[in-house]
Amino acid sequence: MVFADEPTGALDLRTGRELLASLRDAAATRNQTIIMVTHDPAAAAYAHRVLVLVDGAVAHELRRPSYEQIVATMAGVGA
Repeated sequence: MVFADEPTGALDLRTGRELLASLRDAAATRNQTIIMVTHDPAAAAYAHRVLVLVDGAVAHELRRPSYEQIVATMAGVGA
């Protein structure tokens, strides 16, 4: 199991995407579970399952979401 807290936060765009692809590959080929905390909807779009937290509680659960679905959900949370 891998825990990643904002794993792309200090990386340039290309390196961040390479890291996310490596994490996704590890999950698929090595049967690893990756738990990632991020505020970046592009990074979250690499996930199979996205939980959106509001005030410490799960407000939304998305399965294999697109970047656009994540952005729309996050926009709705602030409304």
